Amino acid sequence: MTDPESFPLPERTANAIAALVHEVGVPYDELPAAVRARIPVVLTDLVGVTLAGMRTPELQALVAAWPLPPGPHPLPGTGHRTTPETAALLAATAACSQELDEGNKHAAGHPAAHVVFAAIAAAQQSSVPVDGPRFLAAVAGGYEVAARFGRAVRRGPAWHPHGHWGATGAAYAAATLLGATPAQVEAAVDAATGLMTVAPWDTVLAGDPTRNLWMGQANLAGLSAAHLARAGLVANRGGAAAALGLVGELDPDLLVDGLGTRWLAAEGYLKQHAACSFTHAAIDLVLSLRAAGRWAPDDVASVRVGIHSLAAPLLGRHPESRLAAMFSLPFAVASAAVNGAVTPATMEPGTAEFAAADEFAGRVTVDLLDELDAHLPDRRVCEVAVTLRDGTTLALAQPDPIGDTAHFPLDDAALVAKLDGLLAPGDGDRLLAAVRGLAGENDVVAALDGVWR
Repeated sequence: MTDPESFPLPERTANAIAALVHEVGVPYDELPAAVRARIPVVLTDLVGVTLAGMRTPELQALVAAWPLPPGPHPLPGTGHRTTPETAALLAATAACSQELDEGNKHAAGHPAAHVVFAAIAAAQQSSVPVDGPRFLAAVAGGYEVAARFGRAVRRGPAWHPHGHWGATGAAYAAATLLGATPAQVEAAVDAATGLMTVAPWDTVLAGDPTRNLWMGQANLAGLSAAHLARAGLVANRGGAAAALGLVGELDPDLLVDGLGTRWLAAEGYLKQHAACSFTHAAIDLVLSLRAAGRWAPDDVASVRVGIHSLAAPLLGRHPESRLAAMFSLPFAVASAAVNGAVTPATMEPGTAEFAAADEFAGRVTVDLLDELDAHLPDRRVCEVAVTLRDGTTLALAQPDPIGDTAHFPLDDAALVAKLDGLLAPGDGDRLLAAVRGLAGENDVVAALDGVWR
């Protein structure tokens, strides 16, 4: 019997893509119950954080500067109407701008924000109305494709997880909604990797807002790949292995590992804190220790964080922008310690909260522990020890950030509270009800038009 690993890597990759597309391409009512329950939660969260992102000064400035071509479709949260492509690019940029969008630890990134805006654009471009079940099935399948590519790519340490592997899921969703054949969907998934953004960590850590557009560009890459495939100009040749080799190494076996029995789309996390997800467990632990009421910030001599190596890029201490602050583990921990929260407001330079966290960050040390890497990717274990000036040490550990489906997932009330805090009281319930109603809609484009206000 021939060993599949003896096949050339492009052939193995093409076969894995074909198997993946076939397995996830099921009608909405045939999706696992856990996936059907999870996708509306993911969508509600994404809609809410996108609307909140559009209210930030940087997105308002970007929209004002951007030449918006005329079109019939809403640019979320702005009152403007434009083309599907422009709306997808800028909405995805807004979605990730405050580091509050849903993610998936198995992908080590954010599948939903890579996929959903391409799906919406494809539904808007479709020559026939797209109903809710068809849209939701395409989003679920696209999420699964993206998450599995994220899991299968072993990124080099220089590369951030936005803009490359997630385009595959965008391509799946867009091609499916545009009526592509299964072979064309496979071709779109493969071709999307040839349109990817190469995303250096240094850009993120410097606080360069270029980073936020990577998400939008991934959505457009998926949408473009879908059109290429429907035109018959590309095929599934397994080129994803070489393309993604620019940022790491693709293991095609991981694309299909557990296929048919496990959906990563049911295993994501919702974010409570406006910071990189790699900081969240440490923030949770500091907030828990702070809530116990045994110390005030002035009582603290030091805070030690023990964490896995995914946090290695996040060790800078004195950020100069909100984006850079969201990617500083010492600063995020300091904000939790002195402000009792890590929100867009506490991460804003020029505020008293930012100044207090910046001063406290000098008391935070981080140790990257090999033994914690042994739990990855299934667990993101973190330890925190707070040492007080009187010599007392208080310590806690936890296996994952709160909000992960494996560790105190946020319920509907918590999701609504998050969105009410970002937007206005009542908005969380409104958005959750609207998204939950999509399954009964005959025209998802018309239904979403009323959501994006």
